[in-house]
Amino acid sequence: MEEGAPHQRRKSEPKAESPLLQPATMEDYLDTDSEYFYSPPGTPTTRPRMSRSSFSYQDDWDTFPPLDQLTVFDLLDNFSLSERLERLQQSLSSQKEKVKKQQERIRSTSKHARDRVVGEWKRRVPTADEQLEKYRHRMKTGVERLSRRWNAASAVTLREKISFIAGVLNIFISGYLLGSHPEYFYIWFSVQLAYFMPIRFYRYHKIGYQYFLADLCYFVNLLCMLSFWVFPKSRRLFISTFCLVFGNNAVAIAMWRNSMVFHSMDKVVSLFIHIMPPVSLHCLVHLTPLDTLKERFPAIYQIKTSDPDSPDHFGLVGMMIWATVPYIVWQLSYHLFITVRRADKIAAGRPTSFTWLRKSYAKTWIGRFVLNLPEYLQAPAFMMIQYLYALLTMIPCPIWLWSRWASGLFITGLFILSIHNGATYYIDVFGKRFQKELEELKKDVARWQSTPEGAITPTTPATIANTGKQSNDSSPQSNPSDKASLEKIPLLDSTGVSTAVEGGTK
Repeated sequence: MEEGAPHQRRKSEPKAESPLLQPATMEDYLDTDSEYFYSPPGTPTTRPRMSRSSFSYQDDWDTFPPLDQLTVFDLLDNFSLSERLERLQQSLSSQKEKVKKQQERIRSTSKHARDRVVGEWKRRVPTADEQLEKYRHRMKTGVERLSRRWNAASAVTLREKISFIAGVLNIFISGYLLGSHPEYFYIWFSVQLAYFMPIRFYRYHKIGYQYFLADLCYFVNLLCMLSFWVFPKSRRLFISTFCLVFGNNAVAIAMWRNSMVFHSMDKVVSLFIHIMPPVSLHCLVHLTPLDTLKERFPAIYQIKTSDPDSPDHFGLVGMMIWATVPYIVWQLSYHLFITVRRADKIAAGRPTSFTWLRKSYAKTWIGRFVLNLPEYLQAPAFMMIQYLYALLTMIPCPIWLWSRWASGLFITGLFILSIHNGATYYIDVFGKRFQKELEELKKDVARWQSTPEGAITPTTPATIANTGKQSNDSSPQSNPSDKASLEKIPLLDSTGVSTAVEGGTK
């Protein structure tokens, strides 16, 4: 009875669906935690299922139905199991191929990276001969660049030589006219102005600085020409011109740092338009005889011979008032034709005196004050500050008008200041530039010696030259000119450099 118990339980179980309708899965075959152990599939009515508690060797045979009870579904179940196993094996094979391809890809990538690193290392670590040649070429290039710049700074062009000669002759001729014929100095000034202004207009228009030609200094030179040649009888025009010439225009030598640099046409012209008008007026007011003034310049004669109570006699207030009239005309014209009508070009980067002053004095208190204002108030504030500055420079003008010695000392001081600016320019440009080039060359040598490429190279150019000799002797293809130029490289020790620079600046 006990052995037949499994058959009884099988018969009492509900009839399962056909394997074709509900196929068994792999979990059904491999699940060891299920209630029954695995048994081959059979018919729903004859499929034996054995309990763990009643498992025995004899029961292994009892799980299979007799041959006469086998059906087609049992055979199809066996075929379905083999197909699943085959699909599983194919999936495992495809995964294996993917892993193998991934390994090959990683191996090829690592090999390529290793080859690239090795190639980079070989490229960055050249041989000793290559390092020596590279070092020699770098030293030669640095010395040639230094020599080229020094020659460009010391050996001026033909135009600059002509400018230098003309500047020295200008000083000589001006001094001769001041001492012998001061009444003709204004003619010398007018001729030079007619020559320099077209050159200045062409050069400034070429480099985009033409808006500087509308500044007050050029307007003052125009007033001088009008007072000399068009309206010599106008006392008010002469007073206005005198105040603006000895005021804003003369003080601009210190403000704009005009320099007496004879080889630079631009600096010579800039100094000319600021210092020649006061010298010309000084010659007319204080050095020209009264008879010549009465005949040629009646306005100057009436002012010089007038009584203090006469209407022809001008004091400080009257001089400022009449000087304000042409100043307002210039300022309004400048604002209308430059600031307003050329606003788009100025915004695009075209420089003017306002943009230059705003940039130069941005860190000063007055610059910060203007820049902190709204955008639409910055230009009016700048014009007001410029006008107050012009009035401030006019305060000593009565002294320059009525005192010959005070006027002469003032012009002499301006002349000395321009010479000082020129001397500073020559020392800073030529001496400091040469020193800067030497310092850059020293830094290049130190940087090259500190790099891994130059670690095995010699530490001084003299040693490099000696090594270069041996290299040139051993290699017949080397150029003898390179050898000669390399042997001319001076020692770059600190003592030699400082001595050379000090000797050049002194």
